Amino acid sequence: MLIGFVSDECYVAIPDVLVEFQDTSLPEPLVVRSTPRGEIYADLEPGTYSCTLAKTGFGSKNVPVEVASGKPYSFRLLSNKLLGYMWPKWSKSGECAEFRVHSLEEYQVSLWRYGWKKEFIRMVGWYDEHGPGANRQITPDGDYTQTGVQWNQKGYGSAHHAQMLRAPERSGLYYLHAKTLSGCFFAFPWIVAPAEPQAPIAVLASTNTWNAYNNFGGRSNYINSDGLPRTPVVNARLELTRYRDPEPYSVWKPLDSQYPPLSFDRPDLSSHVPEEAQVTDPIAGRLHCVSTPGEWRLLGWLERKGFNYDLYAEAQLHSGDLPLEKYRVLVLSVHPEYWTREMVLRVKEWVFKSGGRLMYLAGNGLNCEVTLADDMTMRCLTHLKTLEGDKVGDAARPGQIFESRMHRTSESEARLLGVVFSDSGIMTAAPYKVIDDSHWAFAGTNLRKGDVFGTKTLHERVPHGASGHETDKRSASSPPGTQLLAKGMNPGDGGAEMVQFQTPSGGEVFSAGSITYVASLLVDEYTSRITANVLSRFLS
Repeated sequence: MLIGFVSDECYVAIPDVLVEFQDTSLPEPLVVRSTPRGEIYADLEPGTYSCTLAKTGFGSKNVPVEVASGKPYSFRLLSNKLLGYMWPKWSKSGECAEFRVHSLEEYQVSLWRYGWKKEFIRMVGWYDEHGPGANRQITPDGDYTQTGVQWNQKGYGSAHHAQMLRAPERSGLYYLHAKTLSGCFFAFPWIVAPAEPQAPIAVLASTNTWNAYNNFGGRSNYINSDGLPRTPVVNARLELTRYRDPEPYSVWKPLDSQYPPLSFDRPDLSSHVPEEAQVTDPIAGRLHCVSTPGEWRLLGWLERKGFNYDLYAEAQLHSGDLPLEKYRVLVLSVHPEYWTREMVLRVKEWVFKSGGRLMYLAGNGLNCEVTLADDMTMRCLTHLKTLEGDKVGDAARPGQIFESRMHRTSESEARLLGVVFSDSGIMTAAPYKVIDDSHWAFAGTNLRKGDVFGTKTLHERVPHGASGHETDKRSASSPPGTQLLAKGMNPGDGGAEMVQFQTPSGGEVFSAGSITYVASLLVDEYTSRITANVLSRFLS
C-alpha cells in the first residue's frame, strides 16, 4: 500500500529514507525504505501511526501519520545546511523581530548595515542548546510554501531563549550574519524603516518580487506556480511544466483563482551575500542580481553620493505605513515586478495629484498584480494565456491587447511609469545611446546625440550594458508628453527607453526602463551623473 512520498525543501524526491511505523496494533515496528521516486510502501491497516524518518544528510523527525487508502501523505525533510531569515522580514525602528536559524552546530549571530560599506553594528551572541542537533529546525509536512516554514515554533517556548532583536534607530538594509565554529556562513536581510520619516528620499525594496521568485519549499511564481504536483520531482527538466511545455509563459496558463498563496515565512537563498563580498563587486549568482544583493548597489551609490534615504518594504507602502506625502522622492530599483493595486493607486495619486516625484531605476516593474493577506502571504494574479486578447480569463474583453498582466487586471503600468516591459531585447544587454542631448538630465556629462553610455556594469547574469536583462518601452498607455532621452542598443530594437514626464500637479517621473541599470551606477560615470542630476532636480 502506498503510504506517501518523502521530499526535501525543494520538493525533490529523497530515495532510501529509513521509515519506521509504530502502533500498539503492530506486533513490532515496521521498517521500510523509500523508492527512487520517494514513494513509501507499507502493509498497514488504515489508522494513525507514529512515523520516524531518517536519512544521512537530513534531519530526522517523528510525525503522527493518518494512513488512509488513496490519500498519500507528503513527508518533508530538511537538508543539513546553514540557513536563516528574520521574522517579520521588515520592521520599523524600535520594533522587535525574531531571527530564525537552522544549523547543525552552535552558531554566532552579528548585526550589520549594508550601504556604501558593510557596517558592523553589534555582536548578538552565540547560540546553541544542550541537546544534540537542537539547532536544527523542523519544517511542516505538505506544501509549506503556502503556510510558511514556521521555524522557532517547536521547542522554542522558553523566554530565556528568545531570539529577538530590536530594530535600530537608523533606517536601512540590515543583514544578520550567522557563522558556525566550522566556518559555515549565511547572511539574511532585514528591512528597517524609520519610525518617522528622517530623509527626503524613500527607497522601496522589492520584497514582493523577492517572494515571487523564492522557491524554498518547491514553489514560486515560476516553479509549480499553481501548486505542488502530487509526486515529488526526480528530474526537473523532464517533469516540470516550465521545461516540458515549449510555449512561453506556460507556467502562467491557469486562471488567477488557481494560484495558491506564497508565504513570506521562508528562507530566501537569493538574498544571501557572501561574507567577503563588497558593494563594488560584481553580483554573483543567477537570481541575486534581481534580489537584495542587486538592490544593495543602489543604496551604496546613494550613500557614496551623499543622498540621505529611508528604506521601506513594499508591504509597508501597501498598508499605508509609508507616508508618501512626507517625502520629496520615491525610488524604485532593479525589478519591482509584483505590486498590489493599492500600491499603484497610492503612488499614482501622489505623483499626479500631489506633485510627487518618482524615480524608476528598474525594468519590468509593476507588471503583475498581487494581493497581500494578513497572514503574511501573497497571491499572484499571474494568468497570461496571451497578451493579444484572453478569451478564457477575460471573456468580457475579447480581442483586447493587454500590455501586461497588470493591464489585464487593472491598467497598464505605463500610465504611471511612462514605459512598460516588452519581450524585445529580453536576456540581452547593451549600452544606451543618447537621443535628446539638450535634456537637463545630461547636464555636465558632455554627452551628445548618438553618444553611448552605460557600458560598464556589475551585472553578471546578463552582462555588457546598463540596458538589459528585461527592458521597458513607451506604449499607447504612456502619458502625453513622455519624453524619450536615450535608448538601449539591444538587438531587435529591444533597448530600454529612458524617459521623463511631468504631471499637471508638478509631479514628475523618470524611468530608466532596465533591470541592469542600477548595476551600472557604481562603475559607470555617465549613468551615475545622469541619475544624480535627476535626483538633485527632484529634490529641489
